[in-house]
Amino acid sequence: MSDEPKQHTLTGTFRAHEKVRSRFLESEHDVIVYLPPGYDEDVERRYPVLYMQDGQNLFDEATSFSGEWHLDEAAEQMIREGLVAPLIIVGIYNAGAYRIDEYTPTRDAAKRAGGNADKYGRMLVEELKPFIDGEYRTLPDARNTGIGGSSLGGLVSLYLALKYSGIFWNVAVLSPSVWWDNRFIVRRVRALNAAPPLRVWLSTGTAEGDGVVAGARRVRDALIAKGWTVGDSLHYQEIEGATHTESAWAEIAPAMLHFLYPANR
Repeated sequence: MSDEPKQHTLTGTFRAHEKVRSRFLESEHDVIVYLPPGYDEDVERRYPVLYMQDGQNLFDEATSFSGEWHLDEAAEQMIREGLVAPLIIVGIYNAGAYRIDEYTPTRDAAKRAGGNADKYGRMLVEELKPFIDGEYRTLPDARNTGIGGSSLGGLVSLYLALKYSGIFWNVAVLSPSVWWDNRFIVRRVRALNAAPPLRVWLSTGTAEGDGVVAGARRVRDALIAKGWTVGDSLHYQEIEGATHTESAWAEIAPAMLHFLYPANR
């Protein structure tokens, strides 16, 4: 094993905001902002925004836990090829020991943890989004604003998108932790009166563990029952052989960006 530090591997233009404080949370969050090609040159143009959880795993091998999504390379290539609309991606680092609590909407008695997603959501919606909209040239309306993540990050993203459907429109839900609190998120979808205007990417791998695909299918079926349409407002995909890893999410990230932020929309 080498003790040498991992090298930073960022592709494109970035800005960093370290130790961002919130009046709603005990934790601080580092925030990394990816800016699309041409951002600094075309000073009149405004851009859609995607807010992503587990920000340290998205762009940089050096900050990731077990590999990165290569989301910067994917965005750069897809934008330059004219497949994805130029967009700003805001990576919100998770808060380590606070991650489980912040990324879960309820307390799970079996886990003896969780339940601070509402506070985390207030940080995102009432503090971070206004800051980003003030600091960068964004298109701040719901149709141009997305939220996403994987695992517990996917769970909290879907939960907050449903809660704040007037603020978010695009939702990336990769390998969500549907099992949390006896599949709370399925009950949450079923409790909706009707489908809010959300465009949802939902994907999972077939090699992620027992019950994972079944859980994703329950979410898919609940969404369809409320009015989402596969191929239009909902993309659902089971990726054969894909595991619950950053490398698997890196594989699917370009297709996710293309579905949620197509260049021709």
